Amino acid sequence: MHIVITGGAGFLGQRLAARLLARGELRGEAVQRLTLVDQLEPPCPPSDTVDVEGLALDITEPGALDSVLDARPHVVYHLAAVVSSAAEADLDLGMEVNFDATRALLEGCRERGLANTRLIMASSVAAYGGELPAVLDDMTALQPQNSYGTQKAMCELLINDYSRRGLIDGCVLRLPTIIVRPGRPNAAASSFASSILREPLNDEEAICPVAPSLELFVMSPAKVIEALVHGAEVPGEALAPFRAFMLPGITVSVAEMLDTLRQVAGDEALARVRHEPDPRIEAIVASWPARFETRRAQALGFAGDRSLHDIVMAFLEERSR
Repeated sequence: MHIVITGGAGFLGQRLAARLLARGELRGEAVQRLTLVDQLEPPCPPSDTVDVEGLALDITEPGALDSVLDARPHVVYHLAAVVSSAAEADLDLGMEVNFDATRALLEGCRERGLANTRLIMASSVAAYGGELPAVLDDMTALQPQNSYGTQKAMCELLINDYSRRGLIDGCVLRLPTIIVRPGRPNAAASSFASSILREPLNDEEAICPVAPSLELFVMSPAKVIEALVHGAEVPGEALAPFRAFMLPGITVSVAEMLDTLRQVAGDEALARVRHEPDPRIEAIVASWPARFETRRAQALGFAGDRSLHDIVMAFLEERSR
């Protein structure tokens, strides 16, 4: 079993690589080779049994993935992306990385006859937007209100069509907002959702740029990694007719997040959060829906978190290791 991860140096890419190595098998076969691809050479988790390789490649360059696809991987996790705020700020960069590189990846699979390669792309709740029902499902029409969501939506349609034609075996997982991410804030519009929990729990100040009433659809890092692994194992025939699925997150308001922070760490931690409205951030995040019916994903075996409290406690447990 040969597995490729684009965006392999990123938060999800590194966690997914570690999980696959710890698991040792996928789709009933032993993992023998793992290739991590990113702009800078990705760190390679150690393994005594798996050939792990990190490649520094600019996937926007023509033919960048030729050598990787020539090896005919069994599973490709396509996690490489320019995140929401950055894609909104730089349309050309967002199109090159989020759309053009994805199309080039699909064409590379097509040219090599990789019809049985499972290609799993991480999409986003940002693919939705506009006037929406109170509760959405996977088949709610996509009307993204920002460039990042538009680029992801276009890729979803391409992957579904290439799969319909038998050119690849695609699966698109729409990720909820992931909390609590470790590390430092990044350029994603939703970065504050982790920051207003993570920083106060680390005795640092955080800025909340949105109204407390704003709701988000969230999922823990551990459950996202479980979903990515599971996405490789669902039979292709079960994914049709449309191969994009909203993962089963939970709906929480910013006020509920702050109240959970207070319950876990006290008023002193809550006081470390400063409210400084940022209309640009709020406009992006408020366009993302927060309530979903996810029976399709659950019927295929994808699982979510039980509560926001569990998500925060999992972060604290991991931090203490």
